[in-house]
Amino acid sequence: MCPTISRCGWAQADAMMQAYHDHEWGQPVHDSRQLWEMLVLESFQAGLSWRTVLKRRAGFRRAFAGFNPDRVAGFTAADVTRLMADTSIIRARAKIVATIGNARAYVAMRDGGEDFATFAWGMLPDGPVRNLSGQVQASSPLSHAMSAALRARGFRFVGPVIAYAWMQAAGMIDDHDPACFRHATARGVSGRIRKR
Repeated sequence: MCPTISRCGWAQADAMMQAYHDHEWGQPVHDSRQLWEMLVLESFQAGLSWRTVLKRRAGFRRAFAGFNPDRVAGFTAADVTRLMADTSIIRARAKIVATIGNARAYVAMRDGGEDFATFAWGMLPDGPVRNLSGQVQASSPLSHAMSAALRARGFRFVGPVIAYAWMQAAGMIDDHDPACFRHATARGVSGRIRKR
């Protein structure tokens, strides 16, 4: 008999959420394009469940040109109309328009010599924040700072709550339950524990 694996409570919903939890959520991501994709998906999650977004991730990838920022930055009003008719994604006009604008902000950063991953991880000079308390919050001073830094670079729909969820997903903040097998201490990961 296999021993029971201890996971975060939210990951118990179904096999799709378990797989996302076990193999993606909280894994440190240092690829700029992938970080941008994750930020887009987190912005679409606002006001909804993550499960809703995860079920439509393939549709989002197709609709937004494989999350190629250069291509999305070139989207026009006709593309907004097309996306508003696409039932494979979440059809929220403000989020769609923000995604196109955020692609332009990403491209402007890159073209100006600022790498997106370097920028994001530069907000955490001591490395990922490790939460040992088991108490997860919706935002933090760090997510407020990240949100402000993103907005200063032209990003929209990136408030402190969205920024916090993005940092959790991308491994900048380890908010796995301390008893979860994915928590840093359970994996033997060392590092500075910082207040969020």
